[in-house]
Formats: sequence, structure tokens, C-alpha cells
Amino acid sequence: MARNTGALSPRMRVRIYLILIVIVAILGGFFVYPPLFDKPIDFINAKLGIKLGHFWNRPFTEGLDLQGGSQLIYEADVSKVPAGDRNDSLAGVRDVIERRVNAFGVAEPLVQTTKSGDKYRVVVELAGIKDVNQAIQMIGETPLLEFKEQAAPQTTLTAVQKADLEKFNADAKKKAQDILSQVLKAPATFSDVARQKSEDTATSSAGGDLGFIKDGGTHSEFLTPVKQVGVGEIYYKIFENSEGYNVLKRGENKSETEVKAAHVLICFKGATSCTSDLSKEDALKKIQDLKAQATPQNFASLVKANSTEPGADQSAGELGWFSKGMMVKAFEDVVFAQKVGTISDVVETEFGYHLIYKEAERQTPTYQVFRILIKKETESDILPKDQFAYTGLTGKDLKKAAVQINPETNEPEVTLEFTDAGAKLFSEITGRNVGKIVAIYLDGQAISTPTVNSQITGGKAVISGKFNLDEAKILARRLNAGALPVPINLVSQSTVGASLGQQFVGKGLNAALLAFLLIALFMIFYYRLPGLLSVVALIIYTIINLAIYKLVPVTMTLSGIAGFVLSVGMAVDANVLIFERLKEELGQGKPLASATEEAFRRAWPSIRDGNYTTLLSCFFLYWFGTSIIKGFALTLFIGVILSMLSAITITKTFMRTVNGWGFTNRLNWLFLRQKNKNLEQRT
Repeated sequence: MARNTGALSPRMRVRIYLILIVIVAILGGFFVYPPLFDKPIDFINAKLGIKLGHFWNRPFTEGLDLQGGSQLIYEADVSKVPAGDRNDSLAGVRDVIERRVNAFGVAEPLVQTTKSGDKYRVVVELAGIKDVNQAIQMIGETPLLEFKEQAAPQTTLTAVQKADLEKFNADAKKKAQDILSQVLKAPATFSDVARQKSEDTATSSAGGDLGFIKDGGTHSEFLTPVKQVGVGEIYYKIFENSEGYNVLKRGENKSETEVKAAHVLICFKGATSCTSDLSKEDALKKIQDLKAQATPQNFASLVKANSTEPGADQSAGELGWFSKGMMVKAFEDVVFAQKVGTISDVVETEFGYHLIYKEAERQTPTYQVFRILIKKETESDILPKDQFAYTGLTGKDLKKAAVQINPETNEPEVTLEFTDAGAKLFSEITGRNVGKIVAIYLDGQAISTPTVNSQITGGKAVISGKFNLDEAKILARRLNAGALPVPINLVSQSTVGASLGQQFVGKGLNAALLAFLLIALFMIFYYRLPGLLSVVALIIYTIINLAIYKLVPVTMTLSGIAGFVLSVGMAVDANVLIFERLKEELGQGKPLASATEEAFRRAWPSIRDGNYTTLLSCFFLYWFGTSIIKGFALTLFIGVILSMLSAITITKTFMRTVNGWGFTNRLNWLFLRQKNKNLEQRT
């Protein structure tokens, strides 16, 4: 019989599994704690002068009880809403609140709806929020649904807008003047004041440092005022430019080398931005031929006739004046080292092959400038970007929105039904906007911009577009949320300090580490080598678990941490079942390899059934529980799934690996082998 040489042997499969486990563990460890990867990379970069990137750094998502914040509970008044529409109305209110909270800038807000008896509530958790009162005001507003029509763009400010603009800029200038007075009295505080008060987000963290500025460069407008003061001194008055009001300080001076050069480029297939089909070898031969005939006198004509750079036939390859850092390194290294009036040897860059003619070199003075910026407004900041005008048709005029399928196109559509007053107004609006857009806004954001094909009478309309059934349902729900009278009232507000959460997290982590250490010592002492392998598997299990929490992401709360710690205990429990079965199999005199396989096979039903019941409990806890219970249920659910994977896959792979080591069959104490009691009785 012919042997199947294509199939992998059992030992080879075990090795492949082992390698995959090690790779996953290493990558998971880097993901959970990136400094494990980043610090060696920084060391290598520093030693070799290269720039290898860091590992993907994604922080854990912390819940309300860990980083602090506020929990707001609203009660929705659905007394005027038909019973069958109440759940949809509440879901619509939740969508509106989520959009408002996201616009407010809260990271990972949690908005949930609950029903207890005849009370409908919305729970909003705002982790890390600072201005709670503003959030309460924003959330509590009634959802606003509007229909707007295209209007002629506003090109000039109204009298009121002009007055507001002048007041804003006057206040900004006074603020800048106060800052100037402050730093003139204490120049050493300039950097600290810049970090606290400068509105230039790009430089405020650096103490307002704009870097070194030269004539004709970025921010060169600041050179005139700073040249009037000495090094380290502050310019004595406010400098106004298009950005706003600037408080300026002069730093150090230095000279910068600038080069003026031209070049000829011959690119080849595969080079960056190259459209030529020339091979690399042919491109090199061509540039070498040009080098042999190039002189300062004919260089421009050679460039125009041969260079593959776009526009070179007009520019003759002129690059103008430039300093270091403006060209690719290989190009700069050559041009800054060569003498003026010479033509370089062939230079290869990512763009192809170059010949460089260095025309001139000069030393340009540069001045370090620091600034504190207080921004001002201009007319363009106030003139509306959205050129849609209010029509008077709002959510109060909309009776109902529903989803239907177009029988001709089989695409979902959203139907609108207006009240009598709304139908009349909608007819007038569509009548004067045939061929134009009538936009639908919810909370100031356009959710649909349909084009009017003809005047619509009868109080009904259809919104059709490139959306699927789920998108159509969401749109209808949002429209109904804006139309139905579902007021919400704040019934509870609680604030959680971050210090409280962190205090308990620290205690919880210390308890978890101590528990893990005690479990590890017990497993190693009682089960010896299998116990040691299970501890290694448990460490890998923990790494993968935490990596999933980051990747999903799972919002970590105190209850979620409790669920994770409990899942670690369940992972150990699975190993205990396996190893107790292993002791029984070895006690019957079976070889180690077959005893291991039999132990895993016989222990699996108990592990499976125990974990299935736990998973079922997690499902019901998550489905019916509050936010705190849901966090516990989710982390426990993930942990239980992974614990089965850890016991049946990782621990089993480790056991199969050591089974192949010959000495393990001879050193019985490694596995706490039991004597075969049946054989003893027979003898």
C-alpha cells in the first residue's frame, strides 16, 4: 500500500500549533503592553540611526467608575404616544441623545433605554466629561426636525452679525493685551503662559515655539517685530495678523545653509511617480551617457530634451533655493557636499536616477520665534456655510414616517405623512423648489437631501435614495423621533470621581495578582509538570483576553474586572478536571501519551456542560441586566469562551509537546503517577 506523503504527521501538527500559539501570545503581549515592543525598537533606532515604527497602541476603554464622569437618568413621557409606537419612539430618543453626546466630544458614551412597569427611562453615562451642566442642557432639548430649502448665499453680514464680530474681536484683543502685560512683567513665564492660554494648538504644548524663521518662509511676517528686540526679549506690543492677536518673543539666531540647484531625472519602471516603461538598467545607461556629455553650459538643454520629470521641458529642472530637510536624503547628501558649479555623479533615489548641477550656495540668517496666539474671527467665519434656509415646516407638522419597498425597483423608501397644516405648507415648498433640493434636518444635521421632481400635494411624500433596508428603518425612526412628542425629564444625576474608581481598581488588581500567584503555586506543587504547563497556558489566556478587550473594544468597569477574574478561575477549573482524569488514566497503567489523549477526551463533556450553563447565564444577565451587570456578563462570557480554548487547545498542545520528550516517560514523579490498584489486588 502506498504511503500518503502529503499528509502532516501528528508531531508536525503539534509543532505548527505550538508555533501559532507562541506567535499569538507574543503579538497579544505587544498589543496589551506596547512598551515591550517599543523600547527595544527605540534602542535599535538609536543605535542604527533608522526609524522603525512602534507597535499599534490602542488604550483600554475605561468605564464611568474607572475614569470618573456622570450618570444621567431621564424619564420619557410616552403618555401621548400609541402603545405600539412607544418602543420605537424611545429608540429614536436614544439615537438623538447619542448624536448630541457624540457631538459634545464624549469618548465612548453609553446610552441605554430601560422599561420598568409603565416607566420608560434613558440612562446616559458620560465617562470623563468635565462640563456636566452643558451636557445636561444639550441632552434635554426637544429633538428638532426641520425642512429647509436652497437659498441664495449670504455674502455680507447683517448689522447684528457685524456687532457680534466686533465684540468678539475686541474681547480677544483685550485678552491678548492682558497676556502681554503679564509676560512683560515676568518674561520667564512666557512658555508656561503659552501652554495655558495660547490658542495655537500646534505650538502651545511646546511653549509657543514656532521654530526658526527666515525671510520668505512660513511666518516670516513675524521677523519685522522680533528684530526690534534682543535675544530672549518680548516684543512690546500686540502683533495682529490674519490669524489673530500675537504676543511674540525672540529666541536664538543661527545661519542656515541654502543651495540653488537644477537636476535631470531619468526614472524607470517601478520608481515612485514614474510613468515610464524604461527598465532600471536602461535608465542607468541613459543617465550615464548624459553624465558623459553634461557641462554647466549645456545642462539646461540636456534637461529639457531628456528629463522625465513633468514640466522639465519648461523649467529646465530648476529647483530654486532649498535647505536641508526639503529633499530626499540621498539627494541632499550629494548636493550639499558638492562644490558650486559642478555636476554630480549619478544619484539614485526612490524617483529614479539624477544628475545634479549645483548653481549656488548661501548662508541665510534665521530667527527663533515664540508666540502666544489669541484667535480672532472674520466675516468668513460667521457667514453660513450651509446655504439652506428655514421654511417653517418642522417635526410638529409631520404625522408619521414609515418604510416601504418600491414595487418597481425593489428598493426601500421612506414615506412621510403630514398633518393638514403641514401638508399645505409642504405643497407650497415643493411647488417653488421643483428641480431643487429640500433638505431634511434633525438636530441641525442633514439626514436626507432629496431633489423635488414635482409639486407634492395631498400631504404625503416619498424619500428614495441609495440606502438599504436598515438605513431606511433608521431614517424613519429618526424622523418619527423628531415628530412624536416624547419629552424627557432628568430624574437622577450622580457623579463618580476617578480617584474612587482607581482606588478600587488598584485593590482589585492586587487581589487578582495574589490569587493568580497562589493558584500557580498550587497547580505546580500538586500537578507538577502538567501544573506548570497549565500556568503558562493561563498566562497566554490572560494575554489573549486582555487583547480582545482592547480590540473590540470592551468598556472596562469594576464589575467587568470581576467577570474577568472569575473567568480566570473557571479556566483553572477546566485544567483541574483534565489533570485529575489524567491521574486516573495513568493509575491504570496506560502510557503517558494515550493517557493524556484519553484524559482530555473524557474531561471534555464535564468542561463543556459546566461552561455552557455559565454562558447561558451570561446571556440572560446581559439581555435583562443593567449596565453594571452587562459589563460583568460580557467579560465573563468572553473569558469562558477563551477558557475552553485555553484548556482544550493550548494546554493540550503543551502536553502533546512534552509527551514527545523521552525523559518524561521515565520520570514518573513529573506526573504524580498512581499505582495500578487493580494489579496490586490481583497479585
